[in-house]
Amino acid sequence: MTAKDGLSSSFVETVAGLTAGVVSTLSLHPLDLIKTRLQVDPTSAPRGHGSLRLVQGIFQHEGGLSAFYRGLTPNLVGNSTSWALYFLCYGNIKDLMRTWRGGTPGQGLSSTDYFLSSASAGMITSVLTNPIWVIKTRMLSSGSQVPGAYASLSKGARQIFRSEGIFGFYRGLVPALLGVSHGALQFMAYEQLKLYRTRMMPGVVSNGADGLSSRRPAPSDLGNVDYFVMSSLSKLFAGCVTYPYQVLRSRLQTYDAHLAYAGVGDAVRKIWAREGVKGFYKGLMPNMLRVLPNTWVTFLVYENTRACLPRLRLGD
Repeated sequence: MTAKDGLSSSFVETVAGLTAGVVSTLSLHPLDLIKTRLQVDPTSAPRGHGSLRLVQGIFQHEGGLSAFYRGLTPNLVGNSTSWALYFLCYGNIKDLMRTWRGGTPGQGLSSTDYFLSSASAGMITSVLTNPIWVIKTRMLSSGSQVPGAYASLSKGARQIFRSEGIFGFYRGLVPALLGVSHGALQFMAYEQLKLYRTRMMPGVVSNGADGLSSRRPAPSDLGNVDYFVMSSLSKLFAGCVTYPYQVLRSRLQTYDAHLAYAGVGDAVRKIWAREGVKGFYKGLMPNMLRVLPNTWVTFLVYENTRACLPRLRLGD
């Protein structure tokens, strides 16, 4: 599909997703590092002020502020690539859904359609980007001074290939695919909230003789406050339902995961036996502190970039 200004919808979705991924990662990487450290901690005893102690330990023993940006490169590459691929696939799959149902561009879909479109886009993105997330998780889960720690994205890739082969790049893929349900639930809720908010907005109505044409509000009429509220509600909903998969993925992507866990089922059993249900929600608080700002930044940047690109093109 090509917009009137000559920019294809695929190009707009890709650039908007890429921009959103870059901005959100640069803004919130330290919180991602803290969350990952908590997720891979196998101790069962809850630690008072665990996040604060972790922050103090990283600052004092791993190099100060710069230590909180360890693994930034794979995180930046992974997030920007993932969001670009995701929004590209998501937009095209939604268009295919509309075509299959005989609808028109811009027409709303059902909750099931949004769920399936998001899930399909998420699965494609997860398979293509999992190698980056393995390296990112390992770099964030340990300090640079730890023996065997990866010094960079490229060195990590070479080390994984030499020691674990191609399979090593796809550790944690099963829980990552299970985690597709998170994005599917989030986008299903987000799209439905957009439609609901649009219907609630006052439209232009025809008064007959005065010649005023009628117009229904469109999603493009929504503002930043709308995106802020809708992205928050949809993220909280999806996050509360699906968080345990993130813990499983992080545990299975750490350096010695193949020694600790035989697979997803084994990881579930061991976490349950040693840590109980709380083990599946480790790092939830810093994750929520991270994902909400991350969600705000991602969706505000994405929606505004998508709206501004055609205008910039028209101004050329």
